Amino acid sequence: MNAKRLLALLMALVMVFALSTTALAAEEEPANDTMVVSVEQGMEGKFSPFFYLSANDGTVVDTFTVYTLTLDRVAGVVNEAIEGETIPYNGTDYLYSGAGDVTVTENDDGSVDYDLTIRDDLVFTDGVPATIDDVIFGLYVYLDPTYDGNATLYSCPIEGLEEYRSGMDTLFNLIASAGKDGYTENEYYTQEQYDAFWADLEQAGIAFTQEIVDYLVDAGTVTAEDDMSVIAPNWGFEVAEGGTVEDFWHAIEEAYAGDYATLSSTETAGSSLFDLMENYDEYAVGVETGDSVPNISGIQKTGDYSLRIHTTELDATMIYQMSLPIAPMHYYGDPDLYDYDNNMFGFEKGDLSIVKDKTTQPLGCGPYIFKEYSNGVVYMDANPDYYKGEPLVKHLNYLESTEDNKVSGIVAGTLDVSDPSYSTDTAKQIAVENGFSEDEWENFDGPVLTTKLIDYRGYGYIGINPNNVNVGGEPASDASKALRHAIATVLAVYRDEAIDSYYGATASVINYPISNTSWAAPQTTDDGYQIAYSTDVNGDPIYTADMTADQKYEAAMQAALGFFEAAGYTVEDGKLTAAPEGAKLSYQCVLGGNGQGDHPSFLLLKNAAEAFEKIGFTLDIMDYANANDLYASYQTGAADMWCAAWQASSDPDMYQLYHSQGSTNYYQIADPDLDELIEAGRKSTDQAYRKSIYQAAMEIIMDWGVEIPIYQRSDCVLVSSERVDVDTLPTDMTPYWGWMAEVESIALK
Repeated sequence: MNAKRLLALLMALVMVFALSTTALAAEEEPANDTMVVSVEQGMEGKFSPFFYLSANDGTVVDTFTVYTLTLDRVAGVVNEAIEGETIPYNGTDYLYSGAGDVTVTENDDGSVDYDLTIRDDLVFTDGVPATIDDVIFGLYVYLDPTYDGNATLYSCPIEGLEEYRSGMDTLFNLIASAGKDGYTENEYYTQEQYDAFWADLEQAGIAFTQEIVDYLVDAGTVTAEDDMSVIAPNWGFEVAEGGTVEDFWHAIEEAYAGDYATLSSTETAGSSLFDLMENYDEYAVGVETGDSVPNISGIQKTGDYSLRIHTTELDATMIYQMSLPIAPMHYYGDPDLYDYDNNMFGFEKGDLSIVKDKTTQPLGCGPYIFKEYSNGVVYMDANPDYYKGEPLVKHLNYLESTEDNKVSGIVAGTLDVSDPSYSTDTAKQIAVENGFSEDEWENFDGPVLTTKLIDYRGYGYIGINPNNVNVGGEPASDASKALRHAIATVLAVYRDEAIDSYYGATASVINYPISNTSWAAPQTTDDGYQIAYSTDVNGDPIYTADMTADQKYEAAMQAALGFFEAAGYTVEDGKLTAAPEGAKLSYQCVLGGNGQGDHPSFLLLKNAAEAFEKIGFTLDIMDYANANDLYASYQTGAADMWCAAWQASSDPDMYQLYHSQGSTNYYQIADPDLDELIEAGRKSTDQAYRKSIYQAAMEIIMDWGVEIPIYQRSDCVLVSSERVDVDTLPTDMTPYWGWMAEVESIALK
């Protein structure tokens, strides 16, 4: 063999060896640069920081968006986040840093100034630096007269806001408010537009309703052959026998009294009503109906990276409204239409179409860059220019997952992080996967799965609709309150057994209608603290400290009989024999336990129903197979009672839930004294004062007997011990400081 051939052979052998070594190394050390995180099924794909609606879409938005404010582990505002501020929590000092500083100044005339400064090193992922103009642009999007997203900044007392929003309404609202009984000539729209609008809305409504019908059929709740008079009640509506899908739609339409905006945002079986309209965007534009001013005087640019918002009065919730997305005006708006000094803010007032055009392809300056959403997966890449440093994990995917896949998916390797609904059954499953026995389910860390429990930012409850459960059609009467107290007293006494059975030590019974994670929640050491519904009709304690569980159950039943009698029921030999006018001997409570009793309050209801039966009262339990049936039943006011859970906001403001004008006051409670307290609570920043105000408000709510607080549970963050470096997760996680709060520092193994 000549030298050349020998050299060639040796080189070939070296190359083969090198390739083999490389392949072996690749096989031994596979690339681990992608973290897969579960989200609930049903992402809508609306990833705009201005117009997302679902919680899933909001999770995606938070991953590519930076906000002006930073909140600490108890939802306190970090006022000096740019330089960083050290705040203690649970005995440990934590340094918080963020994108903006805020200073609040209460003026002698009652007005308030909010001075906001953002850092000067923020860069959007297309390379364009961020300035305060981007924040001002976002403010004017939120405050535009035609804005139809989920933000409520327009309800705040910003100086000049009413004058700016007046004199304009959407074409949709103008035609909808005119009704569909007949066109009347006017200066805002033609008969052709009027007729086209109602035809479009009608077809959308029918399609919207058909999706509900299809959902109920697919869920096995009804059959395709069932009449609408059978199908509609499963969604909380009544349709006459022989009715059509159109009749079902008209029943929904009538129930919402022409409030199509609320109807469209209500959880349904499929698409939004507005999504189903063929030409909704044509009707979402603003129409001038009068005079208005060209800018909002209370929004004042004070520098390239600073602004001031001036409000006419104190509103305790306003500080949280200052957490604004820093979104690129040059991308979501039109730079040629931005000139602050000449009252141009990046789009034509009354026309947000250019902002909405970017809903499915968002852009921001957060830790990750949105790439695409396809087949139930959102793909994101690490942002090398993120101001806190490029994330260690190069790729982050959000994968739509079912509940039963949230544990098994991590074990199988298709998920790295998930959030299963945590119960003793889930804990036992996790223990077994980690090699423990079911009895060792409180071992949270194992070789396969690591469990992090966080107090849920909300609580479970049972609601009672006073419009359905009352005496003589008078929800606020003493007799009606006594009726609801009779029911609530029995439900409350069975809480401990049910919650312990379902959650074990990872949840606790609560006694006031507020999450224990809130600073306004009453503590057991507070004066006047008492167990929910633990006094009888005379105000005396029902229970003593030495009572057994069975003795408490019996005492509750005797107290309930006293309340029933005060409500006007006939009681003979310890049994109810007749109900007063307008009341009944039977009421129904609905819950969403997958039709299988899989709900923390199911055992409570079952035990209470058996106890009620002994005194001649019937508690009918309706366990819906799907959550949408449940939502519709109480959101439309059809349900007598229902089991659900609230997710609390950062501030304990009660307006939305309990004020007579609150948008989600599903209790239908209308009490002037309660309204006055809720409004007073918004007008102070003194936590001690506000806590006392909300304590008084909660006493009114409990007096009405419209809500039974049930449990405070734990949220679960489940992580792969095999693929994620769990030591890089945040410590002392809370509802307000979750694992995503430090996502840039999380590493994979």
